[in-house]
Amino acid sequence: MDKETRLKQIAGYINKMPSLPISVTKVIEICNDPKTSPADLNSVIRIDPVLMGNIMKLINSAYYGLSDQVTSLVRAIIMLGINTVKNLSLSTAILGTMSSKDQFQALNMDGFWRHSLCVGTAAKLIAKHINVNQKDLESYFIAGLLHDIGKIPLNNKLPAEYLQAMSISDTTHQSLVKSETEAMIINHTESGHLIVHSWKLGDEIKDAVVYHHTPDNYEGKNKKIVYAIAAANYFSNYFEIGFSGDRYPEKPPAFIFKELNVTIDWFEEIEDTVNEEINKAKIFLNLKK
Repeated sequence: MDKETRLKQIAGYINKMPSLPISVTKVIEICNDPKTSPADLNSVIRIDPVLMGNIMKLINSAYYGLSDQVTSLVRAIIMLGINTVKNLSLSTAILGTMSSKDQFQALNMDGFWRHSLCVGTAAKLIAKHINVNQKDLESYFIAGLLHDIGKIPLNNKLPAEYLQAMSISDTTHQSLVKSETEAMIINHTESGHLIVHSWKLGDEIKDAVVYHHTPDNYEGKNKKIVYAIAAANYFSNYFEIGFSGDRYPEKPPAFIFKELNVTIDWFEEIEDTVNEEINKAKIFLNLKK
């Protein structure tokens, strides 16, 4: 089987997956309009009780750690910011679609999502460290949470080949992304790109999904978030927080760490904080569609 045929095979699987709810698609659409107000967003979210309930659960969870309970959706939108609410709407919809155990034939689901939460929380801490604007912090968390989504259709559609990829990685001590290409012709960054394109998830998530293993090849406008996800992904694998199938990750180029002003020692210092934040962020996995 050649690469084009394999990509079509995975694309066919992705196209049969449930689409994002209309309300979430509408949220993304209106949030991309710079003139959007909290009232505009409120009018879309309030007609979807599940989405509205998820947003309210999140803002009142330990993840945000607010001292007083928020009962007004408009106030929640104002407090979180339009960009954050967009990201929360998107992530809860995707997790509702892609977090069932039957989609993880080769990888352990709990280990996979703990790794994903780790990358999201570590990326958000990096963003704070480099003084990213407060309203953009959640974008780093969501990009980290979703960076490996391309592994899910590969696990479901090609479980035997994925186990082979993991075996090659263990035997040769090479990165999983390289072993995936050897075993399946394509890797999870390529299948992830298909998901991002199918669901129109936006450039930040797309770039993080496609380039988190090759940040040195990235030349777009989202360098900070791509570099942060690449570094956070290495951190998660290096310290074995969760398990993404990658026991021998390649270290990102030195300039990535320099650009972010982080070191392995810095990551070691934040390890306890990351684990605490992971426990708070589990609320994302517990929201049911």
